[in-house]
Amino acid sequence: QVQLVESGGGLVQAGGSLRLSCAASGRTFRNYVMGWFRQAPGKDREFVAAISWSGGQTYYKDSVKGRFAISRENAKNTVALQMNSLKPEDTAVYYCAADSSMRNYDVVPGYDYWGQGTQVTVSS
Repeated sequence: QVQLVESGGGLVQAGGSLRLSCAASGRTFRNYVMGWFRQAPGKDREFVAAISWSGGQTYYKDSVKGRFAISRENAKNTVALQMNSLKPEDTAVYYCAADSSMRNYDVVPGYDYWGQGTQVTVSS
């Protein structure tokens, strides 16, 4: 089992920045691919970003490329999502996820473990 706890959400004006963090516990963190997803009201949960076990590979949803950056610190069992130039359409609950495989890094079924989510609201 892997336990994930997100933090760092909040209310920000358009153009602002937020940094989300996810703390993992329970298993060897470096053995897991980490992802960030988000879910807006009335919409399906969608992929935002993913990072490989060592951090050498990163992947992003097209609409966040150049604005968001995913990173991890295996020594601290944490993964972060730096979000810059935020837009109202980025408003959603953001979830951290973990899985031992990178095979399906950009879809919800590709992850076995999920955090409880943190709300991000971007005002116009």
